[in-house]
Amino acid sequence: MLEHVPHWLGAMLTNVRAGHAKLAIVQDGVASGVERIDLSSPAFADGARLPERFTADGIGISPPLVWGEVPAGTTSLALLVEDPDAPAPNPLVHALVWNLPSDERRLEEGEIAQDGDGELDGRDVGRNSYLAEGWLPPDPPTGHGNHDYVFQLFALRSTPDLGSNPGRSRVAEALQGNVLAAGLLVGTYSRGETSPLQDGTDAFGTGPALA
Repeated sequence: MLEHVPHWLGAMLTNVRAGHAKLAIVQDGVASGVERIDLSSPAFADGARLPERFTADGIGISPPLVWGEVPAGTTSLALLVEDPDAPAPNPLVHALVWNLPSDERRLEEGEIAQDGDGELDGRDVGRNSYLAEGWLPPDPPTGHGNHDYVFQLFALRSTPDLGSNPGRSRVAEALQGNVLAAGLLVGTYSRGETSPLQDGTDAFGTGPALA
C-alpha cells in the first residue's frame, strides 16, 4: 500500500517518526536490568536489511527466528515486533505472539500467521496495527528512509489470561514487572535506500543491547 506514496511526500515526512523511546522493551518496569536472551535469525544479521521476501515487496511472510536458553522460572514467552520509524504517534506493531511455551526455541519462516483462537499448546498470534492477526509485512513509505523493525522477545514469570488475539496495549500491561529476560533483534528496510550494518551498538545507538 505505502509503496504508492510519492517519493517527494515520503521524503517530506522523513523526520516524522514515532521514536525508539516508545518501543515496549525500553518502557519503565519492563526490561531494565533483566537477563538477556540471545535472539537471532538465520535469514538476516542483527542490524542488516530484511530480505525482500519478508516485506510487502515480496511474498510477505514472517522471517524465521531462533533464541537461546531462558531463565529458570519462565512460564512462557512473548514476541513483539515494532517499527519505531513509522510516521505515526506510536510504533507500528508488525507481529505479536503471546504465550509461547517456555521450552520453545524457534519460530519457523511463515509461522507468525492467523491462528484464530490460538494453538493447542496455548500460543496465540495477536493483532498487529492493522487489527489483523499475523505478520504485517514491512511497507515503509517510499523516500522515508530506513526503518528499524525491532523484534523483542520476553521471558515471563507469569502468564495472565489475555483472551484470544490480544493487542499491543494488553500485552504491554502484562509485561510490567513480569519480565525475567529479554532479547532484541533489529532488521531494517527502506525503499530507495540501502541499510548500513550497525557497528555492534543496540537499536538506539547507545551501546550493547540490555547491557
